[in-house]
Amino acid sequence: MRPINLIAGIGAMLCAAAAPIFHAQAEEPVKGGTVTFLMSPAPQILTSAITTAGAEQVVSSKISDSLFTYDFDLNPKPLLAKSYEVSEDGKRVTFHLREGVKWHDGEEFTSEDVAFTTMEVWKVLHGRGRTIFGNVEKVETPDKYTAVFVLSRPSPGMLKSLAAQQAQILPAHLYKGTDILTNPANLKPVGTGPFRVVSFTPGDNLVLERNPDYWDEGKPYIDKLVFRFIPDAATRSAALEAGEAQIAPQNLVPMVDLERLQATGEFEVTTKGYEFQNEMEMIEFNLDDPVMKDIRVRQAIAHAIDKDWIVDNIFFGYGISAKTPLHPQLTELYDASDVPQYDYDPEKAKALLEEAGYKPDANGTRLKLVVDPLPYGEHQNHVAAYMREAFREVGIDLEVRAQDFAGFVKRVYTDRDFQFTVNLLTGGSDPTIGTQRTFWTPSFKPGVGFSNGSHYSNPKMDEILESAAAEMDAAKRKALYHDFQKLAMEDLPVLPLTAVESTTIANKRLKNHTIDANGTYSNFANVYLEPAQ
Repeated sequence: MRPINLIAGIGAMLCAAAAPIFHAQAEEPVKGGTVTFLMSPAPQILTSAITTAGAEQVVSSKISDSLFTYDFDLNPKPLLAKSYEVSEDGKRVTFHLREGVKWHDGEEFTSEDVAFTTMEVWKVLHGRGRTIFGNVEKVETPDKYTAVFVLSRPSPGMLKSLAAQQAQILPAHLYKGTDILTNPANLKPVGTGPFRVVSFTPGDNLVLERNPDYWDEGKPYIDKLVFRFIPDAATRSAALEAGEAQIAPQNLVPMVDLERLQATGEFEVTTKGYEFQNEMEMIEFNLDDPVMKDIRVRQAIAHAIDKDWIVDNIFFGYGISAKTPLHPQLTELYDASDVPQYDYDPEKAKALLEEAGYKPDANGTRLKLVVDPLPYGEHQNHVAAYMREAFREVGIDLEVRAQDFAGFVKRVYTDRDFQFTVNLLTGGSDPTIGTQRTFWTPSFKPGVGFSNGSHYSNPKMDEILESAAAEMDAAKRKALYHDFQKLAMEDLPVLPLTAVESTTIANKRLKNHTIDANGTYSNFANVYLEPAQ
């Protein structure tokens, strides 16, 4: 075994990696007060254990802790697990759990909760968990404070995936023997985290209060955390400017407003805190659709899009044109060399459509398509509107279909009644966390959101992904993921558009909102609010 004490063993590393952030904690944190956090869309439930939806991840991470959080270099930091050990063959991972942790209802948190959630929830019901924990054969619980993951194959990416937004632990005593998807605790969760639920008004607000029995003594610092769900971007900006809210993450304030708000001297904007996310905006083609299954049509769409224009005019430079499905921040695995690219070339797009049998009518229209942009912030809608105009040049009449978040998820991942989406998918800190689910055949399961919506299936791709997920040698793993990137762009089940650089804007009085790679997806136990001057 290779023991790793998360509390003592990474102390020096934490000082180096997070020094600028933790320097702020040299000041005595101010206790008390209410912080208002702006969100859109609104969460449908209050747990992320059974969904990959971003809103659920942000809010539920404050209610229930996970085994780890991660520093800016994606090294694990202790939460419910205080240390772990990995066997020499990589097939046994032992977690030593923190003792004396209580669920909000007073029951003790134990290894049974970890085992139950891993085997009955993550592996079965979670869009990413089905890939992340696919190699976990069982979880042994030799005592209340020890959980041993027994793997069929090594899984180097698993240890990078145990933050709350990916791997929230549920209380076995409330979920075991129930229908997990409809359990009432999904709407009124009992967690282990620094905040407890006071009230939830779906579509409007969520009110959390300080957990006085939180295991990390003295925290959290704030008394109340209020989430306001505001669908309109201008209204969100106005709420910040009026002092009605203190923070808005994930590009929820229009790019055009960021500079203006910063100029007031009251706000700061950061792109830190998304290292764990690595979000990619991409088109997801429905390969069951008779038009979309023709690769010439997919290639034509790719050549009809100016990705650089999208970065410059929709993201205002906060991102780069995507060349592969991997985010370039994954420097140890990203490799776009020898990977097929689809440069902006309307004439080539027309030729491909002609070859596919789509000839222009008297109005120059070759075919009519429908796109479903993800209703998460405004960027996907803006990209879809841009495509509607750009596609006219190549003879595509594009309808942009609007719907709410729940309607989008049902249409795309349950009913499968769509042609293609403009989607925002989290790649995560390792491809096994977020990227694999989009390309791996077993990830296709109608009803599971954001999991192989294309219904893409290629045995060669499955073999590459499964081998890469288990490969312990860094050079061999990088070579396998280069093969993945190349094949993904050849088959083109999805078209990567933008490697997103997300922003968080916060009032300068709000401290410690971004102290690690989880950023605003962290538990906010360290957050405090300085008094107004």
